[in-house]
Amino acid sequence: MPDYFLLCVTALLGLAVGSFLNVVIHRVPDGKSLVHPPSQCPRCDSPIRPWHNVPVLGWLMLRGKCADCDEPISVRYPLVEAGTGALFVAVTARFGLSWELPAYLYLAAIAVALTMIDFDRMRLPNKIVVPSYGVAIALLAPASILTGDPGALLRAAIAAVILFALYEFLAIFGLGGGDVKLAPLLGFYLGWLGWDAVAVGAFAGFLIGGLPATVLLLLRRAKRKDRIPFGPSMLAGALLAVFAATPLATWYLNLLLLPPA
Repeated sequence: MPDYFLLCVTALLGLAVGSFLNVVIHRVPDGKSLVHPPSQCPRCDSPIRPWHNVPVLGWLMLRGKCADCDEPISVRYPLVEAGTGALFVAVTARFGLSWELPAYLYLAAIAVALTMIDFDRMRLPNKIVVPSYGVAIALLAPASILTGDPGALLRAAIAAVILFALYEFLAIFGLGGGDVKLAPLLGFYLGWLGWDAVAVGAFAGFLIGGLPATVLLLLRRAKRKDRIPFGPSMLAGALLAVFAATPLATWYLNLLLLPPA
């Protein structure tokens, strides 16, 4: 039976984190401070009042406009907040109150931030990706010990090396350097869960990224030399594996082993 209190707590936490991620998405690519200046309207520089900073509700109260100059406020802000909240609930439902829960909540948070930044700027900032390695190790190493599965940490490290080697090879064909740096991090998270998660996450990332690119090429909306952000596809594939690696892997193996008609 789901722990509804825990789900409510993580939903509220996700909304608050989503509000902070909006700041991260806007400021980190430009090298700006996350704490100064306080949130303000980009047009009139008026500070955002505390009650207008309440996730989702603040935007609704303002009817999507600045309280001082009526400048429209993008609907993306409440969507990021609500999406992060929903993702936190999904991760909590997946792991429950467990030692690994904080690690995968962190993965969900950076997935939202990196996805939006990559769509906006075609970048996966080192300021987010590189420290995330330390966070992943700091959170999952104790989890491996406390859950009585120290082998999970070794498997995570091996998976990180494998995905790094794969993406480093693909960089020869034009894959971005940011994608290469992100791959081992995702490999570490997926390897901790198991080899089926690694396989599903890697394959799903290429599938999710390849299909839209193929459609755009066929519709002549993009050219072969055009850059298309691949980080969001990698992150979507990894999250899909976090939630559904085992049933997807089982379905695929059963499909392969199906006797001919």
